[in-house]
Amino acid sequence: MPLAITIWVLNLIVTTMDQSLALLPAKWHPHTIFGRDIPGLGVVLTLLVILITGLLTRNFLGQRLVVVWEAILSRIPIVNSIYSSVKQVSDTLFKPGGKAFRKALLVQYPRAGVWTIAFETGAPADEAASHLGSDMISVYVPTTPNPTSGFFLMMLRAEVVELRMSVDEALKYVVSMGVVAPRVGQSRRNGKTAPAVEPPQNS
Repeated sequence: MPLAITIWVLNLIVTTMDQSLALLPAKWHPHTIFGRDIPGLGVVLTLLVILITGLLTRNFLGQRLVVVWEAILSRIPIVNSIYSSVKQVSDTLFKPGGKAFRKALLVQYPRAGVWTIAFETGAPADEAASHLGSDMISVYVPTTPNPTSGFFLMMLRAEVVELRMSVDEALKYVVSMGVVAPRVGQSRRNGKTAPAVEPPQNS
C-alpha cells in the first residue's frame, strides 16, 4: 500500500505539472517536435519557471515589479481581501527562520478530559488580551490527517502542557493520526526539549 500510494502521488504530481506544457506555442510542444508526448517534461518546465521567477524577484528590478503587482492587486475588490489574507499567512508560515509554530502543546479540546496535540503560535492581540486577562497564549489545534485546517484558540498558559517533542515530530504525530509516535529521547538529543509538566487537574 505505501508503494502504491507513493506511485499514485508521484503520478499525480507529474501529470499536473505536465499541464504547464499547454502554455507553450503549438510549434514548441513535444508532440509537434517528437511526434509523441514525453511525460515529465512539464516538471522540468515548471521547475525552470520557478527558478527563473525566483532569480528575477531577488534583484532590484524584480522586487519593484513585485511591489507594482501587489499594488495592482490591492485595488481589485474581493481579490484584494483574498490575496492579502493568503499572503500574510504564507509569509508567517514559510518565511526563512519563521516561528509560526513555536512549541508543541497538549491541550484539552473539544471538551475537558479529551486531549489533543496543539501548537503555540504567539500571544493574543492587544484588544483581545485586554478582555481575557494576563498569561494567555494563542494556540492552533490542527485536524488530522490534514494539519493545514484546524482551530484557533486563546487559552490560559496554565491550562496547556508543553511537550518535549519538537514541532516537526508533533506534526508527524498528527498527520499519522497517532500511529507514528515520536521518541522523547530523540527530541532531547535534537535540543528541542521542554520541561516535564503534569497535565492540569480538572476541578
